[in-house]
Amino acid sequence: MDRNRWIAVGLMSLGFIMLFGRWFGFFTIVALLLMFAGVLQIRESHVKKGYILLGVGAVMLLLEHLMLIIGISLISLGIFYGKSKRAHTTTGYIQKQNFMSNFDWDRAPWVMRSLSVWHVLGEADVDLSLALPEERQTVLMFHGMLGDIDLMIPDYYGVEIEASILFGSIHMDDRKETGILNRVRYKSPNYEASEYKVKFIVSYLGGDLNIRMT
Repeated sequence: MDRNRWIAVGLMSLGFIMLFGRWFGFFTIVALLLMFAGVLQIRESHVKKGYILLGVGAVMLLLEHLMLIIGISLISLGIFYGKSKRAHTTTGYIQKQNFMSNFDWDRAPWVMRSLSVWHVLGEADVDLSLALPEERQTVLMFHGMLGDIDLMIPDYYGVEIEASILFGSIHMDDRKETGILNRVRYKSPNYEASEYKVKFIVSYLGGDLNIRMT
């Protein structure tokens, strides 16, 4: 990071402290600054260092504001229930809520069913070339606090993607968005003509989404 960037960070930090210092303690301000620095490091392609700073800041914030984090989790879970009901047009889908989830759908053939999952911490590796679809249209929804999602999509599927990540990155082929308020909406050119269609809905406060078209 060059000198001008550090000056900018310092001025913004000072302004933040002056504006919000009366409501937040020193511990909270340090945590937020660490998270902000982590985002900047990620945008500068220092990914590992950036996520370390984000993680340390998040843990500090969690320790200082446990009830606030619980409240945010409950709000996120409520949003999940509302979005899940709207996303699925039929009643034949699986809905799960877990503290931690891990889906390894990239190692062997797997049965693809419509699914909505919410978790505090989640990871999913999804390879559609190994999928055995049960229906013509499938909705896969991943929603929660922190997540790491990898999607491998062959060209014979019609695919629609709606994704939003508040802190982190979305990488789709040559397109990459990092930092804050990352969003992507995509529908494959062959969507309407495809025999099998899959819609992915991804929403996290923090995390990574990597989409590879094969």
